[in-house]
Amino acid sequence: MRSVSFTVEATAGEARAGTLELARGTVQTPVYMPVGTQGAIRTLSPLHLADTGTQILLANTYHLSQRPGADLVAKHGGLHGFMQVDKPILTDSGGFQVFSLDKEVTEDGVTFQYEVDGKKTFLSPEVSMDIQQKLGADIAMVFDECLAYGTEKHYAEDSVNRTARWEARCKVAHTREDQSLFGIVQGGFWPDLRKQSAEQIQEIGFDGYAIGGLSVGEGHSLMCEVLDMVLPHMQKQSPRYLMGVGRPLDLVEGVARGVDMFDCVIQTRHARSGTLYTSQGRIRVTDKRYRHDMYPIDASCSCYTCRTFTRAYLNHLFRVGEVLGATLCTIHNIAWFHQFMGNMRQSIIDGTFEDYRKWVHEVYPDGSPADPEGKHEKQKRARSNNKRRGGRKRR
Repeated sequence: MRSVSFTVEATAGEARAGTLELARGTVQTPVYMPVGTQGAIRTLSPLHLADTGTQILLANTYHLSQRPGADLVAKHGGLHGFMQVDKPILTDSGGFQVFSLDKEVTEDGVTFQYEVDGKKTFLSPEVSMDIQQKLGADIAMVFDECLAYGTEKHYAEDSVNRTARWEARCKVAHTREDQSLFGIVQGGFWPDLRKQSAEQIQEIGFDGYAIGGLSVGEGHSLMCEVLDMVLPHMQKQSPRYLMGVGRPLDLVEGVARGVDMFDCVIQTRHARSGTLYTSQGRIRVTDKRYRHDMYPIDASCSCYTCRTFTRAYLNHLFRVGEVLGATLCTIHNIAWFHQFMGNMRQSIIDGTFEDYRKWVHEVYPDGSPADPEGKHEKQKRARSNNKRRGGRKRR
């Protein structure tokens, strides 16, 4: 082990309340990690971040390696100096970002075109480790191949073995002693491949273990099935991280099965469209009904936004196009999810986790849209396209 220590303090079935000790701070689990893809949580300054209760955040290896480049980040003393954040940071390997692009996968690594400018780019275990060590996050992730939903099993079989070889190369290439390295379990949606991958990756040996290849369009029920496939084969003494998952229902069901760490972009993405999470369910503060609403977003939330502003004010900010609206809503969503996870942790300690789990199912049931503003944006684009074609509005 390098600079990480993990202790389980309480359990409720498979659910765990733990403590993760890192060089730059202590993280109480289960924990949600907000995502700062480009080296910043969009619309949020580090001063705002301090008020949200964030314990650890995530940044993206792939994007930062392209712009501004790992060498420039290293000149700032790594991501902590570059971002001016004094909390633990985790960097993903770049594998998830390239899996949906046109690419060529070989034993050496992956060749693809950077989507911003078409620049030919190559990522390999050694390249990813070099970048992440320059970025200097507290936790680095191995380079793996994320399998798309619907991948044929014969390809998945080859991919699982290749990913194991890539991860072994990552361990050899990773030499930074003040940075932990987490392995990633793949295997698609087949129990035998998930078991095989878990055994292969744990045999290599890492400081923690992630479950990859989910949140790729499979839906909540199948996600839970995969967790049931793989978690019994993952050691309990190490932290477990479910990558790219963050809806309330997904979080509580992940925790119920023994997951400790999560990350997702929906909290910040939804906030920028005025979609907010509350103890009564999700609301869209841009709706007309909130124009004269003098209540906070959520009376049970202690974040800066809820302590200070009304729904009517937030509605006004969005109507006039003021970016402060996105900032205040982002503060709320991140803070709300930290409180949500903190309350979940306390329920494990208190022995009331099953009651908490039931409440989540009642307030955030499966089948609710995961990306409500996505539908809204599609409707806007359709109207815009209709106008360009000379179409008329329906009366």
